[in-house]
Amino acid sequence: MNEWAIYLGMFLLTIVTYVGSRWLYTKFSHPFTLPILTSTIIIVMFLLLVDIDYRVYQQGNSSLDHLLGAAVVALAYPLYKQLSMLKRFIVPIIVSVTIGAMVGVFSGVLLARVIGIEVMIVGAIAPKSITTPVAMDVAESLGGAAPLAAVFVMIAGISGVVLSSILYKWFRINHPISRGIGMGCASHAIGTAKAFENSELDGAASSIAMTISAILVAIIVTIIF
Repeated sequence: MNEWAIYLGMFLLTIVTYVGSRWLYTKFSHPFTLPILTSTIIIVMFLLLVDIDYRVYQQGNSSLDHLLGAAVVALAYPLYKQLSMLKRFIVPIIVSVTIGAMVGVFSGVLLARVIGIEVMIVGAIAPKSITTPVAMDVAESLGGAAPLAAVFVMIAGISGVVLSSILYKWFRINHPISRGIGMGCASHAIGTAKAFENSELDGAASSIAMTISAILVAIIVTIIF
């Protein structure tokens, strides 16, 4: 009974924390008050403070993991609605995503090699810009640590979302497809969720960039490793 009570508590912790973070974001809209960032910090601090193993927390939220898959599939609907617009820009999209995928891989791998990081960690860094399930599989195939890959993916996703508005302003990136492609290539599903806050076209472009990028990165890292 105690075990199930803990699992229920972890589930409620996630829901309450996220709802509270959403409320904070609506009141104080800022890159550093994004729900994914504030809720992650709060939950990590709580688990450390109460000394609860992450596996216990993960078990309590297994039902949410299943819903995540459905949420990703649901991204196909706005993509379908914006299909005619995306077809007009198919060549720039393919070229941009290809360049983005290559930059995402080589920036992490080359920097890690220059610093002298061991191969196991380099293998986990290489797929940092693609969605977590794919990144973990790719990391394992490269001899990297899958759990570390998940951590790097989260760092890439959150940092991309936090910095996106600043980078858009600095480099004057105003077109929704340009913004969406950049977000999908750099910050995968986390970035795609943020892109939908800007517009449906941003989100659709980010969805297709995230999908193509995952395929390209898997191919690129296999070749270079």
